[in-house]
Amino acid sequence: MPDTVQKALTKALQQLRTQRSAIDRRITALETIVTAGRSASRPGRRAAKTRKKRKMSASQRQAVSRRMKAYWAKRRAK
Repeated sequence: MPDTVQKALTKALQQLRTQRSAIDRRITALETIVTAGRSASRPGRRAAKTRKKRKMSASQRQAVSRRMKAYWAKRRAK
C-alpha cells in the first residue's frame, strides 16, 4: 500500500475512534439521566393497596333488607 493511503486510513480510523468515544460518553450520560429520571419521578411511591372485600353476615343482610324495604315503602307512599 502506498504511504499516503496508509496515512489516510490511519487518520480516518483515528477520527472514527474519537467519534466512537464521544458517542459512548453521550450514551452513558443519557442512560444515567433516564435511570435517575425513573426513580426521581416517583420517589417513595408504593404499589396501590387492593381493597379487601367486606363480607356481611346473614343478620346484617337481613337488617339491610328490612331498612331498604321500609325506605322504598315510604317512597312509594308519597
